Amino acid sequence: MKRTLLAAILSAVVLPAIPSTAAASAIESACLRSDRPQATRALCRCIGSVANETLTRSEQRRAAAFFRDPQLAQDVRMSKSDRDNAFWARYRAFGDRAEHFCTGR
Repeated sequence: MKRTLLAAILSAVVLPAIPSTAAASAIESACLRSDRPQATRALCRCIGSVANETLTRSEQRRAAAFFRDPQLAQDVRMSKSDRDNAFWARYRAFGDRAEHFCTGR
């Protein structure tokens, strides 16, 4: 019984600290799958980290779709919807922050 309890406690403490690909953000995963030659693992990890700090999970999923279909980004950017405009403002802030932290520009 004590061993089972100890194993449960250790797995609750240790497992979250072990990085896994399942924990990668939608942005990081989309970056890694993109065909852009500059999309290195380190750069995608950095961009994903910034995304985790600035966008919600659903916003990350929405933005990740831009990697597959850039026209979606253009559609959101040109939208007259308040919801799309608010998202685009957060997405632009994310992009500016990612550029600053991940490329030093």
